[in-house]
Amino acid sequence: MVSGVCVEPGEFRLLERDLPVAAPDGWVLVDLAAAGLCGTDYHIFEGKHPYLEYPRVIGHELSGYVTEDAEGWKKGQLVTINPYIACGKCRACLRGKPNCCMSIGVLGVHRDGGMCERIAVPASNLYDASKLSERDAALVEFLAIGAHAVRRSEAAAGDRVLVTGAGPIGLGAALFARLAGAEVHIMDMSEERLGSARSLGFLHLHLADQPLLVGELEDGFDVVFDATGNPKAMEAGFLHVAHGGTYVLVSVVKGDLTFSDAEFHKREMRLVGSRNAQTPDFLHVMEALSSGAIDGGKLVSTVLSLDELPKRLPELAADRSGLIKALVALPAWRSGHA
Repeated sequence: MVSGVCVEPGEFRLLERDLPVAAPDGWVLVDLAAAGLCGTDYHIFEGKHPYLEYPRVIGHELSGYVTEDAEGWKKGQLVTINPYIACGKCRACLRGKPNCCMSIGVLGVHRDGGMCERIAVPASNLYDASKLSERDAALVEFLAIGAHAVRRSEAAAGDRVLVTGAGPIGLGAALFARLAGAEVHIMDMSEERLGSARSLGFLHLHLADQPLLVGELEDGFDVVFDATGNPKAMEAGFLHVAHGGTYVLVSVVKGDLTFSDAEFHKREMRLVGSRNAQTPDFLHVMEALSSGAIDGGKLVSTVLSLDELPKRLPELAADRSGLIKALVALPAWRSGHA
């Protein structure tokens, strides 16, 4: 089967890999319909991902159809895939946190992903997507990261929230913070990305190089989410948190962060790391998409074929301004529409 492989930083090629014809016990074969491109994929291409070895088949935002009856799943059933394969035995797993398993194997990162025709996945990592389109089923994973961050933050109705970084992950956090009833502000360096936020109905938009805390905002935000992937922005975010507030680091970068301990303690700030997502987050996202609370059509900027990807991936990695989500149509793609 043809597979999209990052051979090394800066080199992406379509290569032939063996088509899986049998799955291990407890695993299911899935014929893939769509794969979303996200910051992780671009970082892999650019050589910036901290947990990756090359070569790697990318792709972890996936939808597809069950290949054959297996493990409680029916042939032809549309599914969305949870790409976080956990060991089930470490302390994190035993405490109900497989999203940060000590031996986690994320599809497309620690092990080969789904930018291909077929993949084998643990049965427990599949969710029934029969109420969704192929397109929306492929959006679930990236939105679940934002939903998980919001759940971790304990943001509630009436909270004033700031999301820094208006890329897909930041917009996902903003969408679910709004669903929780918060007043959501979004900050970014790019007018185009703020335009994407505006198209999703967000009104409180701020350029990062202009004063933010003015008027009623001078006392800060109850919850701040960082989704920039920029160390300087992550460090600056500490000062946007209100006294008694929470700072959630959603993005991950190589290297260390520094902050003022005095300012941190003065605010009695809560600092929260948020990694990946869990089953309740996937289910929350799927309900929001199926009910229309979130419109998947407004999140997809472009749909590409796998054949186009060697040319388009470098272009998209170099300039993602105004892009919310690019989807790649894979061999099992039928319509992509609800």
